[in-house]
Amino acid sequence: MNLISGFMYNLRGLIMGLTTPKLFFLGMLRLVVVVMLTILCSGLVLMWHQEILNILWTRPEAGWLVFLWKIASWILSIFLAAVSGLFSYIVAQLLFSVFVMDYMSRVTESIVKGQGAGSEDSNISFFRLFLYLVRQEIPRAIIPVVLMLSIMGLGFLTPFGPFVAVASSVVAAVFLAWDNTDLVPARRMLPFSQRFDFLRKNILFHVGFGLCFLIPWINILFLSFAPVGATIYFIEKERL
Repeated sequence: MNLISGFMYNLRGLIMGLTTPKLFFLGMLRLVVVVMLTILCSGLVLMWHQEILNILWTRPEAGWLVFLWKIASWILSIFLAAVSGLFSYIVAQLLFSVFVMDYMSRVTESIVKGQGAGSEDSNISFFRLFLYLVRQEIPRAIIPVVLMLSIMGLGFLTPFGPFVAVASSVVAAVFLAWDNTDLVPARRMLPFSQRFDFLRKNILFHVGFGLCFLIPWINILFLSFAPVGATIYFIEKERL
């Protein structure tokens, strides 16, 4: 039931985001910034692709080693693009998206409650709140990366590669979902341990909420408006 509930809340958030002008603008703004930063970082990294490859392995003169060198060049290109994309996402999330996501959450809370959102932290200055939100985003960004790299490493060391690939996808979906459901608790400055415990107790909901993030192309749209559905869920759960 929690699995289905997670999917439905994400869908509700998407519909509300697409039909509410302010939320629609914020969702599209977040999407454009992340994509543009990813393209910029990827372009800069790939510009230095040849220099990096030469440091690792100088091009052979001839023979079958040239073929292996070209394969290594393609693998390095893919790796650098992936690293730059991950780096861009983390930087955008820490310095920009966390603010946009929080504001989307505030607007959603205001609509759901029918009053001004964020009354609990009305005495906190914008600068202090921004620094706090960025500080909270660091473990939310690092923990899933560490877990996914650990799971991927396990896949290379064992014969269970396909199962590991599925597991890493589910882990990514769960933490992407938590990145959104944690917005309200983080804004209210609840301890990190308490917020992580919330994830642990509602793990199936987060799996269901994050399933939409695993669908190619469509996931971009759901990710852009995920703060809306996540905020609706937390506010309604809080009322129970």
